[in-house]
Amino acid sequence: MLLRESDCLMSNSQPTVSDLFRRAQAIRLENPNGAYVDVARSLYREFKASEFPSANMLTIPEQDARAPEEDWTAGLPIILRGIQQKSWGEIARGVVLCLEQTEGYDKARGGAREDWRDRSKGISAETTKTVGKWLPDELASLAQRKGWR
Repeated sequence: MLLRESDCLMSNSQPTVSDLFRRAQAIRLENPNGAYVDVARSLYREFKASEFPSANMLTIPEQDARAPEEDWTAGLPIILRGIQQKSWGEIARGVVLCLEQTEGYDKARGGAREDWRDRSKGISAETTKTVGKWLPDELASLAQRKGWR
C-alpha cells in the first residue's frame, strides 16, 4: 500500500519508517524520472512537523521479499542518526537511499522475481497444517475467502 499526500499522518501522529518509505515510493511513482533529492525534499516538507519515528520500528519489512537486505537496509543507519539527532533531513535522506538501492536492484535484474527470495519455500505445507490445526474455523474461512490460505 502506497501513501498519498492526503493519507499522510497529521503533525501530532508518529509515522513509522515503513510509512515514510511507502510515501517515498508514492512520490517516486508520481514522478518516476524525477531526482531522488526531490523525493527527499518532498518527504522533508510533508513530515517536518510530525513526531519523529520510533527507533524501535527501524525497518521496512515489506521490502525483504523485494531486494537483498543489504539494499533495502542501506539507509537505515542514516535514518537512525536522523531520529537520534531529531533531523528530518537525515531521515528523508536515509529513506531515499533505501528507495534508490531497492529500485536499482529491481532495474539491474530486470524486474523478474527471484525464486530464492521465496521465504515460504519448504515451510508452506507445514504452515498450512499448523494454521489449519490451531486457527479457529471462522478465521480459517475468512483467510480462505481473502485468498490468504
